[in-house]
Amino acid sequence: MIGSIVKIIVDRPLGTFHPKHKDIYYSVNYGYIPGVIAPDGEEQYAYILGVNQPVKEFIGKVIAIIHRNDDVEEKWVVAPEDTSFTKDEIMRQIDFQEQYFRTEIRM
Repeated sequence: MIGSIVKIIVDRPLGTFHPKHKDIYYSVNYGYIPGVIAPDGEEQYAYILGVNQPVKEFIGKVIAIIHRNDDVEEKWVVAPEDTSFTKDEIMRQIDFQEQYFRTEIRM
């Protein structure tokens, strides 16, 4: 999956709050990949890095998988094709939500 080009429909744009957990502020765009089913039976969700304004959809490259050791879900990290991030840079940008889980970044 890493290296694949995917299209994301953004349902939680940068600058918004989680619909149920109002203390979670989205500092990156976040959405799902239509037609790709995740281990939890729902569509696969992904963080979008390297895009600094709210967007409705995005096409980019999967650069990492966020594996949650204490949850069935995995999140993908997607970025513009010509952009790269280190594990530390990724964690800093997704910690707003991943701080609640024991996560491992796979690249």
